[in-house]
Amino acid sequence: MNIGIPVERKSGENRVACTPSGVRNLVSAGHRVVVEAGAGIGSGFSDDKYRRAGAQLTASAEKVWKSDMVVKVKEPLEEECRFFREDLTLFTFLHLAGVPDLAEKLLDSGVTALAYETVEDNGRRPLLAPMSEIAGKMSVLMGAYYLSRHHGGNGKLIGGVPGVLPGRVAILGGGLAGMHAAKVAAALGADVTVLEVDQERMRYLETSLPSQVHTLYSTEQHIEEQLEMVDLLIGAVLVPGAVAPKLVSRSMLKKMKPGAVLVDIAVDQGGCIETTRPTTHESPVFVDEGVVHYCVANMPAAYPQTSTEALTGATLPYVRRIADLGLESAMVMMPGLSSGLNIWNGKVTHEALARSLGKPFHENPFA
Repeated sequence: MNIGIPVERKSGENRVACTPSGVRNLVSAGHRVVVEAGAGIGSGFSDDKYRRAGAQLTASAEKVWKSDMVVKVKEPLEEECRFFREDLTLFTFLHLAGVPDLAEKLLDSGVTALAYETVEDNGRRPLLAPMSEIAGKMSVLMGAYYLSRHHGGNGKLIGGVPGVLPGRVAILGGGLAGMHAAKVAAALGADVTVLEVDQERMRYLETSLPSQVHTLYSTEQHIEEQLEMVDLLIGAVLVPGAVAPKLVSRSMLKKMKPGAVLVDIAVDQGGCIETTRPTTHESPVFVDEGVVHYCVANMPAAYPQTSTEALTGATLPYVRRIADLGLESAMVMMPGLSSGLNIWNGKVTHEALARSLGKPFHENPFA
């Protein structure tokens, strides 16, 4: 199979879809890998490393997109949509519920679109997991940074010092991102509350996390009560394939202290806070209702060496299976892969995505 790896063009995106080691694995199996020149520079991988791994380097994005399958990190931008065609398979993070215009272009073009974030394996999201862990850990580091007075925050040191109470952190959602956010916040000495609706998940968090992390059943009243006290609010809610539910309205946000900070990890799926809008690493924050908002839509790109290696480790077995067997056979052999199929033959084949887009749902033929 011909596999293309383009330069990521999203603002501030330094990751690349595959490491040179991953490329070597694919080439050794007889596949042709075309890498756009400069694709790995931001992650610390030179063109020469890819060349030595067996990749064919090109300065032409068009040549990369002529491959049978294009493997990316983030969703294509407007300038890349001209490369869409019927016999193309696209494998990347898509988050189409948050970008309906891109979904329309994919549907119109006939591209087969697989999304990392909806691939499932026994209830797990193996391709989303490493990026969720990184975003969860980052959310506390960024939140603590912007709590400083010099960056618009209320001046609260999140871990406190002897004789001074630590900062309060509330986390909406106890999934992977929320759990790793809680670990880092607790390690810094903060007082942490995780709001969750799944009782079994709360039991797991209580036994897995440090003692200063508390769980609380997520209701509107409980969220409102937490908003009045917290210094840092982290939105970590995920409904795979669908738009994130808005758990915090603008009127609720007004209850937060001036100079408090919120980090909405769910921004890729529309955000779980009403005032959320996507920001970039170049301009990561804005202030609304007196609260500093950090809503960067590709948070792990800040640490591309770690992120690229972690992502390749997760995605490579799936890419290799598709390349070895062909897409349809691979989805039969790896049932979890079929849940990644979002668009096929001009139809939406993921039920939650179809609801979010207001499109007819067509049964996934490989599920």
